[in-house]
Amino acid sequence: MHSSRNRQAAAAVLGMVFTLGLTACSTGQESTASGGGQVAKVDGKISLTYLQKQGDQEYFVGEAAGAKAKAAELGVDLKVVNLGSDANKTVNEVQSAIAQKSNGLIVVVPDPAVGPQVIQTAKDAKVALLTSDDQICTTGPDPAACDKANLVPRIGFSGEQMGGEVGKRAAEEFKKAGWSAADTRTVSAWKQDVTVCGDRVKAAKAAFGSAAGATVQNIDVATDNTPTGAQDKIAATVTANPGVKHWVLWGCNDENVQGGVTAMQNAGISPDNIIGIGLGAYLACKDWGSGKPSGMKAALFINGKDVGALAVETMYDKLKNGKDFPAEAFAPTKMVDASDWQTSGVTCS
Repeated sequence: MHSSRNRQAAAAVLGMVFTLGLTACSTGQESTASGGGQVAKVDGKISLTYLQKQGDQEYFVGEAAGAKAKAAELGVDLKVVNLGSDANKTVNEVQSAIAQKSNGLIVVVPDPAVGPQVIQTAKDAKVALLTSDDQICTTGPDPAACDKANLVPRIGFSGEQMGGEVGKRAAEEFKKAGWSAADTRTVSAWKQDVTVCGDRVKAAKAAFGSAAGATVQNIDVATDNTPTGAQDKIAATVTANPGVKHWVLWGCNDENVQGGVTAMQNAGISPDNIIGIGLGAYLACKDWGSGKPSGMKAALFINGKDVGALAVETMYDKLKNGKDFPAEAFAPTKMVDASDWQTSGVTCS
């Protein structure tokens, strides 16, 4: 992902509407983060647009499939748009969806910096807005620095709950391995401007610390949330720590963990000395399916189909029945490993 270039482009388009967003909030108007409080109910057929970053990634492919299935069940006209990693495309596609008379927009932004413009554009058009997976903020580019009242309602997973499950399983594997804390390091890998990623990693650290029975030094690694990006950064981390014999690894998603495991194994570290706990399971299962030893010991299965379906249903309830959006709504998760992933509904990408 060309994250720095996207951020610069997003900042440029953000500047045009940032003042508008602040003015709307400061004049006492209804918060644009309400997800379209002024949106009228729809009597006829509902038309929705689902705009996703990285739409060819297995998780988001599943999310789109779940959204389409739920839309068909509810009689909703749904269009799915792949934004890739292009922040500018987000704004253009939002405007296009509004021009095509979509009643509601569900969006997973490639870069949260476009949030204020997306929100303002939807509000001006009186179109309902809901996010899935990642958060966006009315008043600024960084959801982590945003007052909760100014976050757009979100459908996804609880970062705290997911991270907690990952950290707990990592601690179980660490204790089972019987490693010494002195020559072990934990690695936390994530794209550090994505709020939900920070939530996951923070919770994983806390859960591991509570359950590991020892204090293990942690190394934070900033990545772009892709396998190759994580592999490059974690390879450098391994090189910089030649005295470490054992590694425990988690991150925002499967991409970070698979990239890290690959980097470690390429550096000559045995899979027996790596505990990788993925988040997604859509890449972890490729390691397990190969039948070869892997440092990927387990992964939290997050089913994109559940999120897509819940997002469409939540939007439908808003537009058809006038039901307020919840601030957040969460789909279920399950920890899987090489022994049971095939019977758990995991789809490998």
